[in-house]
Amino acid sequence: MPCTAVGASTMATSLVFVRTMRRVTLAVALAAVAPLARAQVTLPAVNLGDTSFEDGIAFPGLLVEEILGYASADHFRDEHGGKVPGSNSMTAVSAVTHIAWISNWRLLGANYGIEALLPLVDVDLATSFGPNGRERGVGDLTVSPLVLQWGVAQVFGMPVFQRFVVDVGLPTGSYSANRSVNPGANVYTVNPYYAFTVVAGSKLEISGRLHYLWCSENEDPFVALGARSIQPGQAVHANAAASYEVAEGVRIGISGYALRQVTDDRIDGKVIPGSAEQVFGIGPGLRLGARGLWLYLNGYAEVGAENRQSGAKVVLRLSKAL
Repeated sequence: MPCTAVGASTMATSLVFVRTMRRVTLAVALAAVAPLARAQVTLPAVNLGDTSFEDGIAFPGLLVEEILGYASADHFRDEHGGKVPGSNSMTAVSAVTHIAWISNWRLLGANYGIEALLPLVDVDLATSFGPNGRERGVGDLTVSPLVLQWGVAQVFGMPVFQRFVVDVGLPTGSYSANRSVNPGANVYTVNPYYAFTVVAGSKLEISGRLHYLWCSENEDPFVALGARSIQPGQAVHANAAASYEVAEGVRIGISGYALRQVTDDRIDGKVIPGSAEQVFGIGPGLRLGARGLWLYLNGYAEVGAENRQSGAKVVLRLSKAL
């Protein structure tokens, strides 16, 4: 059964699990400026604001998406949120192809599905403290053997859509320990999430998703680190969004994201104190479309960054439900 719209509100059938710049890894050797920035290991790129409006809504059928992402950072932040001295910048451009399928088979009361995502990325890093370079190539493949999409439920008289997904990142992308910038991360990741959408009346919707990230060891790290292995810490990250239908097929709203690393990184099995990353982002968004074809545009400004770059990002997503 193909994906369909939701009643008169024509809400998109957006089974969206996109990670723009998914697995774009910056193996940045910050050891030279350890008092200023102790994050010698960086988290893989994850879904920070790449999904937004109507995130929990989907129906049996096939979804094909193409996602263009652009991120720009003009400074790096240390463990206290202070700016790392010098001229430091990063830009990343991505194109992610996403295919998802939800069946009519039932598991735990939900429709069972699968998905796959493959990114092409272009990353340009320029720093005063060492790592520099530009790389283009294929990023790591993300697959999900378990997508559970529940049908609409009523909570306090409001329709609620829910989904649970286990995403697995595979180290298939371009990677070399001799490069400070890599499209691939050379680690396995497990990144399950729960997403929901609440339809609050005929015009308003509120959506969110909560992730948990685990990464394996990278046993071939950037050579400048002089290490046998590195392992990013575990992290939680979340998206939240709300939109209002201002005309048929047109929604405007606001969306945001938050990331917090909950365990420190490890180098050669040893914990690196003060290496946890965090960042927050917020900005406006727009959704246009009808009859199973939808365009999403979201922009974000980042604040509160620690042990990572900080700047702005734009995500453009084109979805077709078949």
